[in-house]
Amino acid sequence: MTTPVRIGNCSGFYGDRISAMREMLEGGELDYLTGDYLAELTMLILGRDRMKDPARGYAKTFLRQAEDCLGLALDKGVKIVANAGGLNPAGLAQALREVNERLGLGAVIAHVEGDDLIARAADLGLTGAPGAPAPLTANAYLGAWGIVECLGAGADVVVTGRVTDASVIVGPAAAHFGWGRTDFDQLAGAVAAGHVIECGTQATGGNYSFFTEIADMGRPGFPIAEIHADGSSVITKHAGTGGAVSVGTVTAQLLYEITGGRYAGPDVTTRMDSLELTSDGPDRVRISGVRGEAPPPTLKVSLNALAGFRNEFTMILTGLDIEAKAELARTQFESWMTTKPAEMTWTLARTDHPDADTEETASALLRCVVRDPDPNVVGRAFSSVSVELALASYPGFSLTAPPSNGQPYAVFTPGYVDAAEVPHTAVLPDGTRIPVAPCGPTRELDTVTDPELPQPLPTTPTIRVPLGTIAAARSGDKGGNANVGVWVRTDEQWRWLANTLTVEELGRLLPETAGLPVTRHLFPKLRAVNFVIEGILGAGVASQARFDPQAKGLGEWLRARHIDIPEELLLGDRPLGGTL
Repeated sequence: MTTPVRIGNCSGFYGDRISAMREMLEGGELDYLTGDYLAELTMLILGRDRMKDPARGYAKTFLRQAEDCLGLALDKGVKIVANAGGLNPAGLAQALREVNERLGLGAVIAHVEGDDLIARAADLGLTGAPGAPAPLTANAYLGAWGIVECLGAGADVVVTGRVTDASVIVGPAAAHFGWGRTDFDQLAGAVAAGHVIECGTQATGGNYSFFTEIADMGRPGFPIAEIHADGSSVITKHAGTGGAVSVGTVTAQLLYEITGGRYAGPDVTTRMDSLELTSDGPDRVRISGVRGEAPPPTLKVSLNALAGFRNEFTMILTGLDIEAKAELARTQFESWMTTKPAEMTWTLARTDHPDADTEETASALLRCVVRDPDPNVVGRAFSSVSVELALASYPGFSLTAPPSNGQPYAVFTPGYVDAAEVPHTAVLPDGTRIPVAPCGPTRELDTVTDPELPQPLPTTPTIRVPLGTIAAARSGDKGGNANVGVWVRTDEQWRWLANTLTVEELGRLLPETAGLPVTRHLFPKLRAVNFVIEGILGAGVASQARFDPQAKGLGEWLRARHIDIPEELLLGDRPLGGTL
């Protein structure tokens, strides 16, 4: 095959735009349509679904989309690949067959399984964090070759369990071009393209620092990767859809939820420091030069465990004496609680302004979060005390919402297991089960030595302005860690950024990172630095240990912090964002 394969995306998470599958099928030509429905938190949600009904455990919204669009996809010759099977890919495949039969269609359906290791978790040493309960879910991140087997057997629809997010894109590309297991450069190129489009509209302007530069952000279109036989690709979108595809939007997504120059997967380790981006016309960005290496011998495993119960309330403090009001409320509440929760955390957000002209801007927020193994401790007893304070505490007492019952919370722990221990299996349309062997050559993962720093800029006058005046950022979560990627537009700005935004400077700008392990990685070809902040999210998003539990706003907080920037970087070139 010499022509590129056009692979679209219609979902970046479980709960994404329900109409996206139809929009992508009707919007233009595609060869494949993919969807990513799984995340660390999603696996917990599906695990709780499966506890209630063993027949569930998959993304029900995908089934609704398929019922609406399966006939259209068949008419247009578009094959669908999605990881919506979650914890029960066989169950989803059977539900799809029932839809197929009910609608009188002739779709050929297959699935991939073997990632679910919960029955063998203890034997494999997958016990989660020390002291944590036994895991509720334990799923290995599989690769693309089970998908390739299913497509090779003629499947029109392939659903999987926990494969890596990019695998739903890599599989169709590898099947289309006939790549082999050791075509690492080509596979790495497809991983890069997949990493860009698997989060849907984040590649077309969503969550983008410079969104004000995009003419139409009303309803961003979903992205498409045109992947070539050599693994290079062009990221684009259907004509006439909202949002934009630019070097900036693609850079943002490439930096999302990564660490350093090596991005490990089950099929290939992608050298993220090797790729280059170039504009290929309006709403078209080319990714080229990607290099790949043999994958590590182990697979990552996502472990989720129910850890107890949590509850919270938020008090509104208005006007004068905010600190004293907060202290009174804390002291009263804690002394009135008859049973103390295992954890109690107070946070005072000074959202108030002096001499404010509205009551809302004159108010601060005092938040209390509690956790305990016993639901009764964080349930009615907790909520009742917060209400009992209403007429007995600080002046102007009120709550943002009535208190509720406690809810279960979970902890996420990554695990690792030898790839040979995972029964990666392609279940073909006729029911034949094809075992998928792990990659033959492997390579232990090690870090990439950062390149030399660029020559610092000469000392010149500076202006103290927000970092975001010239820099963009994208941040996200990986378990209890967060990453923040920061990049700039020009070579001169890169010389300044690489020499200025050090780990120490990040600690000054983001005091919440103080005392946490932080590593910095340089990406000169993207004019970017990436920070990995360990432990800032506690035990992961499901534990909700932080105000921003998925670190989605961490990069924007960093951009809002003031720093001394050379005048020459601000003048003669329109700033990327922020205000002077």
